[in-house]
Amino acid sequence: MPKLGFLDHVAIRVRDIEASAIWYEEILGLQRFQPEAWKPFPIMMLAGQSGIALFPDTDPPTSRTTKDAFHIAFRIGEKDLHAMRQRLVDRGMDVIFEDHVCFHSIYFRDPDGYRLEITAEVRLSKS
Repeated sequence: MPKLGFLDHVAIRVRDIEASAIWYEEILGLQRFQPEAWKPFPIMMLAGQSGIALFPDTDPPTSRTTKDAFHIAFRIGEKDLHAMRQRLVDRGMDVIFEDHVCFHSIYFRDPDGYRLEITAEVRLSKS
C-alpha cells in the first residue's frame, strides 16, 4: 500500500474570502499562495507543506452543518504555544487552554466560526 506523506490541505467555505485570507496571514502567520490561474479562488493559506484552502461560502446559512463537530489543528513548539495564546488574547479573542497530558492545546475560532487548535507536544518527566 502506498504510504501517505502528510496532510496537504483542508478546504473550508468562508463568507469573505479576502478578509479570511488576511486574518489567517495576520493572526496565524500563514503564507498566502494563489497562482493567477486559480483566481478568484481558491486561496491557499500555507503552514509549511500543509494548509487551508479558502473557498467562498455560497450556501445559505441554514444549509450549513455545525462547525463545532471538528477543528483544524496546527503544531507549534511548546514555548511558542504560550506566546501564541497571549497574542490571541491581546487581540481580544476567546482562547481555551486544554491539557491533553502529552500535548497542550489552545482553541479559538476564526471569523467564520471554524474551531482552530494550536497544539504543542510537552516533555513529560519519566516516573
